Amino acid sequence: MKPVVAIVGRPNVGKSTLFNRLYGRRKAIVDDMPGVTRDRNYAEVRRFDVPFTLIDTGGFEPASSDRLLQQMREQSRLAMEEADVILFVMDARQGLTPADREVVDMLRKVEKPVFYCANKVESEKQLADLSDFYALGVDRIYHLSAEHNRGVDDLMEDVIALFPKADTPKDEDDLTRIAVVGRPNVGKSSLVNRLLGYERVVANPTAGTTRDSVDTHFTCHRKSYVLIDTAGIRRKGRISLQIETYSVVDALRSIERADVVLIVLNAEEGVVEHDAKIAGYAYEAGKACIFVVNKWDTLKKDNATTGKFIDQIRIQFKYLSFAPIVFVSALSGQRTGKIMAEVENVMEQYTKRVSTSALNKMLKESVELHHPPLAHGRRVKFYFASQVGTKPPAFVLFTNSPEGIHFSYERYLMNKLRESFGFSGTPLRLLFKGREA
Repeated sequence: MKPVVAIVGRPNVGKSTLFNRLYGRRKAIVDDMPGVTRDRNYAEVRRFDVPFTLIDTGGFEPASSDRLLQQMREQSRLAMEEADVILFVMDARQGLTPADREVVDMLRKVEKPVFYCANKVESEKQLADLSDFYALGVDRIYHLSAEHNRGVDDLMEDVIALFPKADTPKDEDDLTRIAVVGRPNVGKSSLVNRLLGYERVVANPTAGTTRDSVDTHFTCHRKSYVLIDTAGIRRKGRISLQIETYSVVDALRSIERADVVLIVLNAEEGVVEHDAKIAGYAYEAGKACIFVVNKWDTLKKDNATTGKFIDQIRIQFKYLSFAPIVFVSALSGQRTGKIMAEVENVMEQYTKRVSTSALNKMLKESVELHHPPLAHGRRVKFYFASQVGTKPPAFVLFTNSPEGIHFSYERYLMNKLRESFGFSGTPLRLLFKGREA
């Protein structure tokens, strides 16, 4: 599991600016892959030596003194519970405020690393005006300008040095981890109970019953698995309780440590926009995926119903065209036995390796069939390909023009890989490296 870094502080101290600076992009994230566009207050940061999950918490709204203290305690408590490291941001222009002091008093009691940051320090003169912050008595105040990227690298060097070391027990290396994700009240917990054969988790028609991810070890067909039931992932605008925000983060961390993700859809409601966003999380994380359409027994069906639903899924989830679809009823158990069979199939593809000779034969035939377009008037050539990893399968292709490979041609090569070797249920990763002839 990746470490979690939470940014806390009052409104307008520059938390979101620091969030964007650490992530490396603006907060409204736009990806090339359709269906993965979204605004979010968390991000998977991969631009430093160690990847981590970053959370931008809401500001402490000063509606009144009592309300202020109440929200400060709630925000800080949630950040303290979820995070491995806390960045507490203050405004150097405004100086130290009573609200800052209140949070600092709480953070002193936290048995986790806390970094105290004075943001918006943009001149030497401002450095001389920071004496109030030193009165807090903390070991160090980090002087930052998140907007102009001053002091941020020094801060992150110290932050990363304190990340907890990941340690996976050796006896669990061979386990297949299955995360069950979806919107609230699509039947995730009922599905988990059905797969396990007993009431492992609370299943309730009230949306949001599951707050934390629940891990359960079990055996199926003499193979060992861990089933992870996650909290329902709501749209950001519908997250009314701060604790639900952290349930979402917990669900995303569960996706991160899973091998296979069951994306549960509600047959009664059909595919909605937020389903695509949830599926995008699994795709971004590079996980094997299976669509599970639950409550299928509640629909009035004709010969075309299944085909129409499949078409709807394929249209909404174009970037997950490789994911199999299973129609089930968790309550009655209808077709739920097919899920584990699909898990075994996609896990086999997720860990598949292709011989270098077969891979290069496929590459040569694909290029001869459809030449890549010119790049800056130069013919793009491919020299060699090799598989460099699994979970998901990853390939490096040596070419004279890595920057000249258009997204459409990359997608073409991925399709040819699937035609030649399968890879159902798993995303693929292609890396283009330069090499002159």
